[in-house]
Amino acid sequence: MLRSMSAAISGMRNHQTAMDVVASNIANVNTSGYKAARVNFKEALYQSYSKGSSGGTDTGGTNPMQVGLGMNLGGVTSVMTQGTVVSTGKNTDTMIQGEGFFVLGTMNGGTVTPAYFTRDGSFAVDSQGYLVEPVSGLYVGDVAGSGPIQIQGNWSSFSIGADGKITGVLPDGSVDTANQPQIGLAKFPNPEGLVRGGNSMYQAGNNSGPATYNAPNSGGCGQMVAGSLEASNVDLAEQFSRMIMAQRGFQANTRIINSSDEMLQELNNLKR
Repeated sequence: MLRSMSAAISGMRNHQTAMDVVASNIANVNTSGYKAARVNFKEALYQSYSKGSSGGTDTGGTNPMQVGLGMNLGGVTSVMTQGTVVSTGKNTDTMIQGEGFFVLGTMNGGTVTPAYFTRDGSFAVDSQGYLVEPVSGLYVGDVAGSGPIQIQGNWSSFSIGADGKITGVLPDGSVDTANQPQIGLAKFPNPEGLVRGGNSMYQAGNNSGPATYNAPNSGGCGQMVAGSLEASNVDLAEQFSRMIMAQRGFQANTRIINSSDEMLQELNNLKR
């Protein structure tokens, strides 16, 4: 009897985790570059009464006899599908059409140390002309992942190309060919192995593999789309379906608790 309660408790606990994941996905439905998460369940251990037997000369074989002990959380994985294009018209907003991540880091001696990776290209220019992530102040890395991107103060305007190169226009209308910084991208063998760090950022994980740094449109990385951001890839219809499934799964397991409790009450009444 207590075994059924333990199994039901595991179901309640893990369906609550599923609801937590759904809630986070729905909360980030309008977060630029957000990648939805998905919960997977798996069976827990089994108590074996018999492992079964093979057939003999005069009798047939028997199947295993086992009772399940509930369910476990199989994993919470990131769904790294492409989000849709949202046009903003801001020239420092940039999105990646395809695979790859922007590189963000701190600067020491004029060199950026890669620390975080993101799909959210809502960048800004700081007081010194550097392209930064505006919330954290982290610098955007170049094609080597180590050089900061700087907008020259003498440019009257600039634009970002599909290859990540920033073209500045001088006051006389000519192109500044001496300064053409290029935004770089990082790619991982297993992007689902990245560790979420909040603020739409990721860090390299034990199972993500090492980062390789490339220019956009090379090394398997996608192209840049300036003046746009990548929308969240959360599918609300799917999330509402998963919410209902998590709710019903939780309710069903509470019924097991109630039924087991009633059976225990009947046992207690036998002594009367």
